Amino acid sequence: MQPIRLDIPEQFKTDRLILRAPEVGDGAMVNEAIRESFDALSQWMNWAVNLPEIEETEESVRFNRAKFMLRERFMFYMMEPITNRFIGTCSFVKVDWTALKFEIGYWIRTSAAGAGYMTEAVNGLTDYAAQHFGANRVEIHCDPHNTASRRVAERCGYHLEAVLVKSAVDPFKQIRDDCIYAKVRLRDGALGYPV
Repeated sequence: MQPIRLDIPEQFKTDRLILRAPEVGDGAMVNEAIRESFDALSQWMNWAVNLPEIEETEESVRFNRAKFMLRERFMFYMMEPITNRFIGTCSFVKVDWTALKFEIGYWIRTSAAGAGYMTEAVNGLTDYAAQHFGANRVEIHCDPHNTASRRVAERCGYHLEAVLVKSAVDPFKQIRDDCIYAKVRLRDGALGYPV
């Protein structure tokens, strides 16, 4: 398979959200959400060490747009359809085309947390992986102490497959453990976990 040849949708809908690929000019709205949520993000996200300027966020937007087009990484922006308000990202942050394995990463702006949006987005992205990529495996990695992220994975039916001891680095450059949640392709073709 040549991933660059894949014709895949750059946008899809869930019940309450539109998830779409980054577009040039999105930097200001993404930066606003990062600034609102920086205290929460800086606890868990290695990229949230310094508060970015709008121009830096726009560079990131364009980089993620390019990675999407190259089929190397798939950033999706979570948008409220009526207000067109940016509320976070839910993305395939790592892609292994040989094994058809995809890792989902996500964050949500503080003012939108607790409303079930992330659970909805992760379920939507999991379906996207099955439908458009024929995924064999989808993973979610998170810090064991990040209870909000763990709850999302569990509500979406992901199975805690392992806690890897001292296998990751946190934003403060401290070695930490890493929870790995997974869904795999079952015999009936659905993504789930054998019991």
